[in-house]
Amino acid sequence: MIGKLNHVAIVVPDLAAAAMLYKTTLGGQVTEPVDLPDQGVTTVFVELPNTKIELLHPLGEGSPVQKFLDNNPSGGMHHVCYEVEDIHAAIAHLESEGARVLGDGKPSIGAHGLPVVFLHPKDFCGTLVELEEVKAA
Repeated sequence: MIGKLNHVAIVVPDLAAAAMLYKTTLGGQVTEPVDLPDQGVTTVFVELPNTKIELLHPLGEGSPVQKFLDNNPSGGMHHVCYEVEDIHAAIAHLESEGARVLGDGKPSIGAHGLPVVFLHPKDFCGTLVELEEVKAA
């Protein structure tokens, strides 16, 4: 069901400093910051030959990553994102297997403008999992 690893997300306390670190120290190709008010984050992507790193920073009151940052002031890995071809079929399959989709269980629009859902970490070895719908090439 799952396809390629789309990205690994890291919550950072200082988005500009983290983006600069990935750009200058590691030589990565870094995108401009994008605010995602519906998700409560500002995001930057580091493009790699085989995947992406997503740098996340809280945006606004009630950001879902603020509690993570409060508990991990230096930041840290937040989630992994896998690609799926049909997010609704993936949700149906996961729920039939007893997995929990977070929120209202319906896809929202993620950082790439594509439908995404998050899966409960307790159902996936303690890891928050994001699924992103991408059409087969």
